[in-house]
Amino acid sequence: MAEQLVADLREKCDTPVSLLRDVAAAMADEMCAGLEKEGGSRVKMLLSYVDKLPTGREDGLFYGLDLGGTNFRVLKVQLGGNDKHVISRESREVAIPPHLMSGSSSELFAFIASELAKFVTDEEKGTSLSNGKKLELGFTFSFPVRQRSVASGTLVKWTKAFSIEDAVGKDVVAELQTAMQKQGLD
Repeated sequence: MAEQLVADLREKCDTPVSLLRDVAAAMADEMCAGLEKEGGSRVKMLLSYVDKLPTGREDGLFYGLDLGGTNFRVLKVQLGGNDKHVISRESREVAIPPHLMSGSSSELFAFIASELAKFVTDEEKGTSLSNGKKLELGFTFSFPVRQRSVASGTLVKWTKAFSIEDAVGKDVVAELQTAMQKQGLD
């Protein structure tokens, strides 16, 4: 009996391949229209700037910061180019205290920069991986941002559980950089 129920459900939920192709084509058309001009699509989208794609030959130490919800992640990756690819990877996930999700932008970014500084300090202890070089940091900010370049973006509005009014209309990269400088991070 259970097998028959599953078979019936599978049949009722089956989507014809032709319909899936139509949906994919309509979505592609909407995305193209949105890329042509702002507001040109029913799909909400903002332009972003990627000035070069990875080649697989990247070599060195790189940090990443991913802010997209009630937690953020800090990541360190040692890349070894064509031959070794990813040599090592370390990460830490940090919960954002709820009061910072509705406080001020300077408090939120100060907390993030502080946690980033702790992570970098912990990861750099006893190593000379950076060899005095400026460390590279990628920043993923998973909220609507109007980008002017690959290294700047103005927050359009908060989503998820965030409601920090003084951050709306500000450059979130500049906010992060200011907070990092106060922590002694370059």
